Amino acid sequence: MPPVRISMFETASYAFDRAADWMGLDPEMRLLLRIPHREIRVDIPVRMDDGRLEAFVGYRIQHSGVRGPHKGGIRYHPDVDLNEVRAMAQLMTWKTALVNIPFGGAKGGVACDPSKLTQDELERLTRRFTSKISLALGPYRDIPAPDMNTNAQVMAWIMDEYGRKHGYTPAVVTGKPVELGGSLGREQATGRGVALISRLACASLGLPGKAGRVVIQGFGNVGSFAARYLSDLGFRIVGLSDLFGGVVCPDGIDVAGAAAWVKEKGRLACLPGTTAVTNEDLLEIECDVLVPAALGGVIHVGNAAKLKCKLIVEGANAPTTFQADAVLEERKIPVVPDILANAGGVTVSYFEWTQNLTQFFWDEERVNHELHRTLNRAFDDVHVFSVGKKVPMRLAAFAIGLDRVATAARLRGI
Repeated sequence: MPPVRISMFETASYAFDRAADWMGLDPEMRLLLRIPHREIRVDIPVRMDDGRLEAFVGYRIQHSGVRGPHKGGIRYHPDVDLNEVRAMAQLMTWKTALVNIPFGGAKGGVACDPSKLTQDELERLTRRFTSKISLALGPYRDIPAPDMNTNAQVMAWIMDEYGRKHGYTPAVVTGKPVELGGSLGREQATGRGVALISRLACASLGLPGKAGRVVIQGFGNVGSFAARYLSDLGFRIVGLSDLFGGVVCPDGIDVAGAAAWVKEKGRLACLPGTTAVTNEDLLEIECDVLVPAALGGVIHVGNAAKLKCKLIVEGANAPTTFQADAVLEERKIPVVPDILANAGGVTVSYFEWTQNLTQFFWDEERVNHELHRTLNRAFDDVHVFSVGKKVPMRLAAFAIGLDRVATAARLRGI
């Protein structure tokens, strides 16, 4: 019998409640931290290439702005719904607080299948969605970024559409093309951050770095760059997967070769020198580090007892359900939570926003140096808290994030 599906909202809410209980947060502050600042739902009529009119539903949730402008990505996916966006907006609030950058949390999305849309239809959808939510956006109000199935081109359309009413405003989005004011290193930042955090976590736990075995579920933006940088750091990538399934090779996969294969074939399947596995079986391969970098909820009560990894580093948002967390804690498998592990993207988004506001641009070496410094500090904060208080890293990360947001709310008199 398959396990009951746990929603991302349930997982995020459980992590919040557990940290708030542990902190002894008073009821009023818990209420203030839980409820979103603003929720927007819009209907998006789009004229398709064949002349018919189709309507899509879009969302933008601004969870908290007490520490700075709302910040968070926009995703295009058929399963986007209000509760999923609520969960991700909340996670962004704790994430930006944890890495201590001056943003709050937000998230957006449109329920659509971008693989079935032409480029022109995607542009019309993006522009109409932007026009519907533009009054809530702004460089000091709410700053979108790429997320699942969106990219630098989508951000360029958002920037341009917003600029039609408000003038040239590059700081209204991050993750833009470099030619339009985007930051060097932004596209690679989330995957680079996952690799850096993985190395720090292995060192802190006494796990091998050089030749340590890594399995990565997901070979999109996050997973592919994480694989590349982990390989560069000396880790051995023994398993990879994409939407269509996984491939394994105990001796290690040539990541550059895998990327070239996907570029040519469109998928990892039949990658030379590898054996095919399902996405589900990939998670159960013996390894030192498991990086779920695809969808939420992939590690659940039905498979948590079967995992053969020594460490989990969450590249995706909420890939581990709260029920699975309990099993992993009992098995003493450490989990580096998503709000730390995948914070590289929002960190470099902050650098991009800063560059746009000052109109002074950094070289990639400076971007990467500042990224490493920020994530090193955040990991140290979580590690010291976790060890000192004898609590899991997820609880430590959430407690730090909640405390920083609560402190800002008290100081502002909210």
